[in-house]
Amino acid sequence: MVIANNKSTIVGLILLIVFFLQFFFKLEWDWLFQLQEQQMYKRWSGLALALFIVFQWVLTGTRVIKKFRKYAMSMQTIHKWLGAVSPLLFYIHSAQLGYGYLLLLSYIFFSNTLLGYLNLDVIKNNSEALFKGWMIAHVALSIIVTIMMVFHITMVFYYK
Repeated sequence: MVIANNKSTIVGLILLIVFFLQFFFKLEWDWLFQLQEQQMYKRWSGLALALFIVFQWVLTGTRVIKKFRKYAMSMQTIHKWLGAVSPLLFYIHSAQLGYGYLLLLSYIFFSNTLLGYLNLDVIKNNSEALFKGWMIAHVALSIIVTIMMVFHITMVFYYK
């Protein structure tokens, strides 16, 4: 594996490790924890996280829609860097993984994030089967995260 040439992967892995270190060692910033307890903060930071997830789908649009294909390479770079900072965006919304379906959503979100870090630019493997398998897994997890995000938003506003 050649990770040294992929700065977004290095940044992403560091942020992912730091997120889980703070989680397991229960390192908290009181001011952020108090903010995360406020309903309006939860909603606005949740909106930011939801917009981030929706924006990550723009890469698919640039690959699928013919007239936008010329933007696919630059969009891929933006997609990777946004994916790299996703643990930070998640942390701003919630320093916890949640319970029940939120725990499952967190696991799938971070699994997909890690899978994104280990993309084929990092693995440096020209295998068509590996590429297809990686792409299918990444897109499938992205679809699941998006569906669970919509479910989460529905539950938040339905029960409040």
